[in-house]
Amino acid sequence: MSPLGDVQRRVRDAVVMGDAASAASLFVGGKDAAQRLAIHLRQYRTSLVTAVMGRFPATGWLVGTPLLEEAATQFVREHPPSAPCIGEYGQRFPQFLVTWPGTKRVSYLGAFADLDWHLGRLAVAIDLPVVKRDDVAAVAAVDLADVALTIQPGTYYAHAEWPVDDLMKLYLSDAAPEQLILADTDVWIEVRGARGSFRFSRLTATEFSFRVAIAEGLSLGDAAQRAWDIDPTFDPGLGLLALVDSGLATRIGRNLGGLQS
Repeated sequence: MSPLGDVQRRVRDAVVMGDAASAASLFVGGKDAAQRLAIHLRQYRTSLVTAVMGRFPATGWLVGTPLLEEAATQFVREHPPSAPCIGEYGQRFPQFLVTWPGTKRVSYLGAFADLDWHLGRLAVAIDLPVVKRDDVAAVAAVDLADVALTIQPGTYYAHAEWPVDDLMKLYLSDAAPEQLILADTDVWIEVRGARGSFRFSRLTATEFSFRVAIAEGLSLGDAAQRAWDIDPTFDPGLGLLALVDSGLATRIGRNLGGLQS
């Protein structure tokens, strides 16, 4: 390892892992290098805790800021960033949060926090020009099964065992009902986001399977097969038109092993 690489590693271990001894020899001047390092350590952890909490505002509304901050502080200690982009940090936090003391009674917390994370991503998305019915009609019928569609970037699909979309809409509307009862029932959710606004739609399990397959880059034929595995009466033609009419598709092309031509 180069001298610079070694210095970077030791400073990282000191700040991220709290291993002050690894970098002690690098500090010169002053009387208490460990205390000076501790200042950087506190600033580092505080900035990460702030970043995590900023990505989960609705979750803080649900469980309370003190609990969220405690969990985020421990999460930062146990799961430091593995990528240079701080905007991507915290995606694993929902799974961590459901193990935190005091959250087990909130059965839907993991799904709700995961939705909260993705809304942050969808909020900055921008809608792209859409595929029209005429674009679909221009594809030869014999080629249609091999066609793949590109979906709007501000789209998220979630299958949850609780209606977390209803709960999220309460948060977004700043509504506070006197009593809230969430039914233990499966929901298949499609969320569209663009420029800070969101649209929630409920799908059937079959529609959900079809659209998720398309979002994953599968051909229309493969997406239809997934839907037929759930409901043999599913009409992929109608499913395709509904998807196009909703403005979800931004590009149409022939599928080449997961790629588009």
